[in-house]
Amino acid sequence: MSESLDVRGLSCPLPVMKTKAVMDRGAAVIEILGDTPAARENIARLAASRNYSVTEEEAPTGEWKLILTLRR
Repeated sequence: MSESLDVRGLSCPLPVMKTKAVMDRGAAVIEILGDTPAARENIARLAASRNYSVTEEEAPTGEWKLILTLRR
C-alpha cells in the first residue's frame, strides 16, 4: 500500500504525528511533501526507527519530498 502526505506549512510535532499515523495504517511506501528542515529530520529519524529506508528529493523552492519505503 502506498500513500502520499503533504505536511507543508505544519509545525512539529504535526508532521511526525501524521507520518506515524500513515505508518500505523500499514503503508509500505509513503511520499511526503514538506518545507521545514526540522520536520524533514524528525520524519527521517522516525522512519529509521520503524525500519523504513529514506530517499530524499529537493525542490528549487526549498521544499522537499521524502520517499519512505518499508524494508522487508
